[in-house]
Amino acid sequence: MTYGLAVASWEAPTLPIRGSAIRFPVRRVFCIGKNYADHIREMGGTDVSAEAAVFFIKPADCVVADGAKVAYPPMTANLHHEVELVAAIGREGANVPADQALSLVYGYAVGVDLTRRDLQNAARDRGGPWDMAKSFDQAAPVGALARVESFGHPQRGRIWLEVDGQMRQQADLNQMIRTTAEVIAELSRYIALKPGDIVFTGTPAGVGPIARGQKVRCGIEHVGELTFDVG
Repeated sequence: MTYGLAVASWEAPTLPIRGSAIRFPVRRVFCIGKNYADHIREMGGTDVSAEAAVFFIKPADCVVADGAKVAYPPMTANLHHEVELVAAIGREGANVPADQALSLVYGYAVGVDLTRRDLQNAARDRGGPWDMAKSFDQAAPVGALARVESFGHPQRGRIWLEVDGQMRQQADLNQMIRTTAEVIAELSRYIALKPGDIVFTGTPAGVGPIARGQKVRCGIEHVGELTFDVG
C-alpha cells in the first residue's frame, strides 16, 4: 500500500499598511493576558499587580483582515471578543531592555483576540493549556497598520469595541499594567523576536459573547478601526 502526501501551497497572511502599497507579512502571533486591572477583576482575579506575565501564541493563519466574515468556530457556545492594541515587529531583538524595546516596532494596529471562553474556563479549572481556547481558524482579526515613522508610539488613547452598535469595551491605553515597551521587553526574554511577529498587548474590561449574524466594530484613537461580521 502506498500513501500520498497532498501538499498545499501556503502563503503567510499579510496586513495592509496605511499609506503604502506594500503589505506586512505576519510571521508569528504573540499575546499577553492580564494586562488591564479591570479585566483581571471581571475574570475573577484579585491581584492586579505586575505579576509574571502570561504569554500565549496563535498560529499566523489565525489572522484575518478588516472587513472579513469570521466563521463562528466549532466546539464552543461562548465565543468572546477582546479588543487590543497590536504592535508589529520590524527588527530582530532578544533580551531587549524596556527603554529600547520600542525600537523594534514597525507599526501598530487594532486587533481582536477571539476566545472560546467555555474552553478556556474548562482548561483553567483543570490546570491545562489554553491552546484550543485561543488558537482556531480566524481567531485574530487585525486592521491596517499605522507606521511608527508617520504616527509614533501610542502611549494613551481611547480603545473601544461595540457589537451591533452597542458599546461593550471602552478604556484608555494608559490603563495597561505593562506598557507596550514592557510587554515587548519581557516577551523578548523568552524568545527572540523577528520581523513579521505581531504582539497583542492585552484587553480592557467588558469582554463578552458574540453570536452568529452580529457585527463587531472596534478601534483605537489615532491608530485605526476594524470591523468584521460573525458568520
